[in-house]
This record gives sequence, C-alpha cells and structure tokens, in this order.
Amino acid sequence: MNKHTAKQDFEAAGNFSMYAKAPKIYPREVSGRFQRLRNAAVWWLLGMFYVFAWLSWDGRQAVLFDLPARKFYVFGMVFWPQDFFLLAALLIIAALTLFFFTALAGRLWCGYACPQTVWTEVFLWLERVSEGRRIERMRLDKAPWSWTKLRKKGTKQFLWITFALWTGLTFVGYFTPIRDLVARAGSLNVGGWEAFWVLFYGLATYGNAGYLREQVCKYMCPYARFQSAMLDKDSLIVTYDETRGEPRGKGKRADRASRAALPVAVAVDDAPAPASGKAGSGASDKGDCIDCEACVQVCPTGIDIRDGLQYECIGCAACIDACDQVMDRLNWPRGLVRYSTQHAVDHQRTHLLRPRVLIYGGLLAALITAVIVVVSVRTPLAIDILQDRKTLYREVADGLQNVYQLKLMNKSENERIFRIEVDAEGPYQLIGDDRVLVAGGGVANVALTVQGPTAANLRPHRPSVSVYAEDDPSVRRTEAPAFLGPEDRQ
Repeated sequence: MNKHTAKQDFEAAGNFSMYAKAPKIYPREVSGRFQRLRNAAVWWLLGMFYVFAWLSWDGRQAVLFDLPARKFYVFGMVFWPQDFFLLAALLIIAALTLFFFTALAGRLWCGYACPQTVWTEVFLWLERVSEGRRIERMRLDKAPWSWTKLRKKGTKQFLWITFALWTGLTFVGYFTPIRDLVARAGSLNVGGWEAFWVLFYGLATYGNAGYLREQVCKYMCPYARFQSAMLDKDSLIVTYDETRGEPRGKGKRADRASRAALPVAVAVDDAPAPASGKAGSGASDKGDCIDCEACVQVCPTGIDIRDGLQYECIGCAACIDACDQVMDRLNWPRGLVRYSTQHAVDHQRTHLLRPRVLIYGGLLAALITAVIVVVSVRTPLAIDILQDRKTLYREVADGLQNVYQLKLMNKSENERIFRIEVDAEGPYQLIGDDRVLVAGGGVANVALTVQGPTAANLRPHRPSVSVYAEDDPSVRRTEAPAFLGPEDRQ
C-alpha cells in the first residue's frame, strides 16, 4: 500500500525538480453532510447557469447581454453603458464578500462555489459514470489497451466533450439569443465569432475541469497565494486534531477500554481494516488516527490534512466527511478532522466578531444597501447641463440670457418625447422649443437658452431645469445650473 501523498510522490519522482510530471490524482467519492452541501451548491449554481439563459421575460430572454445594441437585460431591468458604475460596484461587492467569508471561515468560495470546483465535480462524476470508482479508474489507467479500456475511455471523452460544448454554447447564449443560437447551431449556421467563443469556452472548460483540475487551484489561481493575508488564528479552517490523533497507527488502543469491539472492516479503498478486538493486554497507547488515509484519498488536491494547513487546501471538507465515516464505524467520537480555528485547537478562546470581520461586514452591508437603493430608485432618464463656453451670457432688452448644452439620455427601450421646463414659479423662462424626441437608448444634445432678470437681488437664484417624459411625468430629472451675469466676468 502506498502511503505517500500525491505531493510527496511528485517531489520524490522529480527529485524536487520543477519540471517533473505531476502525478494524477484519483479522488475517492465520499458522502456526508459537507458533501451534501457541496452537491446542493453544484446543483444550484449550474442550474442558474444553464437555466437562466432559457427563461423569458416580457417576450424576450430574461438574462441577455446584447453588446451590439448596448443593452443588458437582467429579468425586468434594462441597463445601458451609462450604468457601468453598477458593474464596478458589483465587482467591489464580490471582492468584499470574498474577504469577509475568508476571514470568517477560510476558503468557502474555493470549496463550494468556485467555477473551477463546480465544473470539476461534474467532470469527476462523468468520469465515475464511465470508468467506475477510484480503484477501478486506477487499475484501468495501468492496464494495457484493450477493447474494454478503449470503450470506457471513449465514453468518458464523448461525455466530456459533449458537456463542454454545451457549456460553451450556453455561455455564448447569454450574448446571443440562445434559442436562435441553438437552432442555427443545429444546422451548422453559426457565425464566425460565435463559433470561436463556443469552442474557446468549451475547450477551456474541458481542459481546466477535465485535465488540469487541482493544477488550476495550485498554480494558476492567485487566491491560494494571498489567502494567508486574510486568515488569522480565529478563522475557521479544516484542521486535524493532532493532540487527539497522534501517535497514529493501527492496532488496539489502551486508552479506549470502555469501547466495544472494533468493527471488522472500514470502508477505505486502499487501506486494510484495523484488527478487531477489545482493548486489553498488549494494547498500545495510540491516538485516534488509525492511519487509514481516507482523508488523503478523498482530497481533490492530493494533500494530507494531517500535515497542517497548506495553501493547496481548498476547504471542501471532503476529508472531514471521510474521517467522520471512519470514526462512526469505529464507534469513536467525530471531529478528529473538523472545521475549527487555530485558537480552538490550542485550547484558547476564539473571537469570531473581530475588527477585520466587522469592517468587511460593515462595508459589504453598506455597499449592498447602496446598490439596492440605486437600482430601486433608478429612473430611465439621465441629464447633464453644461454652461456654453463660447458665450458666458447675452444682454437683451428684457434681461440676460445664458446658453447651456443639455445632454439627455433616454434609458428606456422605446422612443420618447421629453418636455423641458424651466423655473415654473420663478423669474426664469425657456427660450425656444420645449419638446425633444429621443430614440430608445439614444442620447440627444440640445442647445438650451434660458432668460432671466438683471436685478442684483435675483441673480443668486439658480434656474430650476426639469426634464420629464411626456407620456409619464414621473420619469423626471431636475438640475439647477449657475446663471451668469456681468459681475461674473473675470
């Protein structure tokens, strides 16, 4: 039985050479409470990705990023390039969310929600369907080529390629209406750029989730490198209780005299069961770790959690489920491998609500609230009023005139007529046409002339310029630009 981890095999095979081929990792399937959470996350996230593209809303695709028309549909909302600041806010929210949950509970993102993890789970499931369980896959790879091996490998490749292409097609379906795209793909009538991105995204999924797998997490993802800056001794991490588990090894436990006879077998692929019997004469004083290596066999990155926290650990908790199964069959307490903090392992007090968690959580809550408020009160109209730099003011018989450049953006999908109203109850008035026709999603530049009095006591008053939709006066924006006169001349 090979008791080395994949990491140790890699270092030994290459004699610490950076150019040695990384050994293939065969993660064993595992069941348990954390695996059920991971499965639920996989189903939820993949469901959103593959289903949302097919949903309809008001006669159109519910989620569609129409780049040629510069329209971004998200269910009942339409966003335009002018709303780009919302995308920046969402990216900041995503970063703060990552910082918050990492400080609180380690690499939850990596273990449960990262696209690399989610799609790798699917590819591993397809591999198990076509090639069998862990030990069967290992034997198949070592066996010489035969019809059975060719059939199983061919089936796996067919499933992988089909799923990867469907993933690429779905991805492009968020930028091109997916129903039309699938219909054209069936008749091989897909545009050049569409075909390129379907193949590119499909190949990326096939390579990353099918072959690279843990290599992406170890060497390509920067998060593994800087996660230590966000962790401290109060962060929840997957830990091995060394005090309870060591010294590890099989055999009878002198300190377990109160336990019943040990089970005859433990469900571990490559490890023989511990000897049955009761603790008694000849029993050695060993810890609870029987060195079955179940935690190593289920690890998707091939590490041994008993070596301590490592940057390769993605916090998936597969080792916790595997170890809990072994403890259950031995009728011993769970928790030899568990989520805990370094302070708890050292029998010190853990502080979950500490400054960094409160700061990240406060900023995250404030930003999410701000985005929700902005989106809920957003008006499909934006205006910008600038003073005309050519002429500061004009003197006329009845007073002064200022000329402005009004930039009007119609954020709705339909053509609209907008009315311009200037200081309805004040001394200022609009000179010229007060109606502007703007296409859906269009921008209009209007020369705006406003006339006002010359009396000095009225000059500090700013004219109120309102623009509203003729068919819906509630769609309204108001600004108060400065009104210049002779005393403003430099």
